[in-house]
Order: sequence, then structure tokens, then C-alpha cells
Amino acid sequence: MPVTYTVDVEERIIRTTCSSPVTLPDVLEHFRALRENPEFSGKLDVLLNVDAVDALPERVQLGAVVTELGASAKKAEFGACAIVASRDAMFGMMRIFEVFASQYFRAICVFRGLAEAEQWLQQQRKTGELRPPESPDLSEV
Repeated sequence: MPVTYTVDVEERIIRTTCSSPVTLPDVLEHFRALRENPEFSGKLDVLLNVDAVDALPERVQLGAVVTELGASAKKAEFGACAIVASRDAMFGMMRIFEVFASQYFRAICVFRGLAEAEQWLQQQRKTGELRPPESPDLSEV
């Protein structure tokens, strides 16, 4: 399966890794699995690593993914989401996803490196006050 995740109950973090080309059905299946996981009993943060992925759903398909995420969030009570997407094309796609999905997270931000994403997520968990870096103009993506 190209989308895998582990739930760190102690840290209350979902660590999701996309390791190969991902299609829309893959992503929807992933969020359905998250929603059905009995360990989701409270607010959880998400570390989504799409750095190694070669393909993601087209821009027009992201709406369906966000709808599924919204259904999951109602049960899972997602907190903050840090997305690692270092490649330019992937970074641009995830910035679009960030805009669509922002309503379902306390904070959501895309990063070019895992260390930076983890640091931001840890700060979010401690204070909830750290703001994402200023967003680039999405019209150029």
C-alpha cells in the first residue's frame, strides 16, 4: 500500500508516509482507515510525509480528499498537521491542499524538510501559537 501510517498513542501523533505514487482512491482509503481506528479517542496531530511520492491526485480531485478528511476529523479530532513535501511540484500541490484542508485543523503547514516540520509540530503542540510561514502566491502554482 503506498500510504501507511502509525499512531503514536503516547505522543498523540499520526505519522503518515506516502512511499510510492498515490492515487485518489489510495488517499481516500487511508483517511477511511484513520477514521475507523479505535485508538482515535481525542485530539491527534498529523505528520504527513509525501516527500518520496512521485504522483498525487490532480488539483480537481483534492476536494474529494478534503471531504473525506472532514468526515474523519469529526471522529478523530485532528489537531495540527505538518506536511513534508520538499519537491517543487509536490510542495505546490500540498500548498493547495493546505488551503482546502485548513478548516479541519487547528493549524496546517507545508514544509520542505522533515526536521523543520517536526520542530513546528512540536511547537504547535506546546503552545498552539506558532504561525505558519507566510504563504506564497498560489496563483503561480
